Amino acid sequence: MLKGKKIILGITGSIAAYKACYIIRGLIKEGAEVQVVITPAGKEFITPITLSALTSKPVISEFFAQRDGTWNSHVDLGLWADAVLIAPATASTIGKMANGIADNMLITTYLSAKAPVFVAPAMDLDMYAHPSTQKNLDILRSYGNYIIEPGTGFLASHLVGKGRMEEPEEIIRTLDEFFSQNGDLAGKNIMITAGPTYEKIDPVRFIGNYSSGKMGFALAEECASRGANVTLIAGPVQLKTKHSRIQRIDVESAAEMAKEAETYFPTSDAAILCAAVADFTSAATADKKIKREKEDLSLSLMPTMDIAAHLGKMKSKTQKLIGFALETNDEYANAKDKLARKNFDFIVLNSLNDEGAGFQCDTNKISIIDKEGRVDYPLKPKTEVAGDIIDRLSKELL
Repeated sequence: MLKGKKIILGITGSIAAYKACYIIRGLIKEGAEVQVVITPAGKEFITPITLSALTSKPVISEFFAQRDGTWNSHVDLGLWADAVLIAPATASTIGKMANGIADNMLITTYLSAKAPVFVAPAMDLDMYAHPSTQKNLDILRSYGNYIIEPGTGFLASHLVGKGRMEEPEEIIRTLDEFFSQNGDLAGKNIMITAGPTYEKIDPVRFIGNYSSGKMGFALAEECASRGANVTLIAGPVQLKTKHSRIQRIDVESAAEMAKEAETYFPTSDAAILCAAVADFTSAATADKKIKREKEDLSLSLMPTMDIAAHLGKMKSKTQKLIGFALETNDEYANAKDKLARKNFDFIVLNSLNDEGAGFQCDTNKISIIDKEGRVDYPLKPKTEVAGDIIDRLSKELL
């Protein structure tokens, strides 16, 4: 949600100023445009040349760029920005912001800004805990500014406590989540299944598959970044979620996944069934490890619940159900048949015959199929594939 956003990054005189480089890189990577405004004290900790190289923009510090009448307009800057982020924010800058002491370019820009303002304090623990600092932060909150709470840890003073600026990736996530509140899926509840299921044979063995869960997790992050509240029902994977609007529920077996899906689907606007659910489970599970006492071992299997078909029958007229089909042969025919049998609104097809489109890959090549036909997409990173799929879902939910 930061793509195309114009961000003013205010940098003040703190040792944490070096972290501004990582903030800039992260914002630009997300597609934002960054303009740095730095205080005179900030330049003692990091050079404008470094910051300009990262942003591809001249760094603004003084009111006048030259003595020939060329000046930097804090009013124009305030109107340009979609957000103002002051990171790091020292106790001095926070005090000036709270009391309107406009003695440098950054404070005058802040006072002129029409956009939301985010403040990431950085200082020693006693400075942060001081009543005057806390009072000033409360004043900023009362003005509608957003305070990104500092973390607790090892400080530049060699003391340990609360006061270190929040890590750059968390600061960027805070801005991303703020803008996603107005995304095209804002307020929608989306349920997603992801990863494999493991069907126990005995305490140490199971029936499983090669699914990594990467596609399902990418879909969850994409939905959350566009404003949705996501329930992610995940089989056994080594992945982590990032967005705070993702509620993760870990399961192991097909039966456990079916139970959770049945619980959360009725309150969902849409469900995306991306998990590679086992079609069969062991008819009997041994309570002890099965020993190799003979050459042959027969394993009796029974079918698991067909989660997709079950939810297809449960689906209301206003709900959307999206399925996946990973095929090895007769791909389109099999996917079209599955679309009808499971009552999907559309189905995402990929084939193991396409290089880079199977399990464990970071890329995927898909076709989106509905009752009207199909749309084919080229090989892309799964994060971009997720965007294509959710673009289509968003249209379905209009």
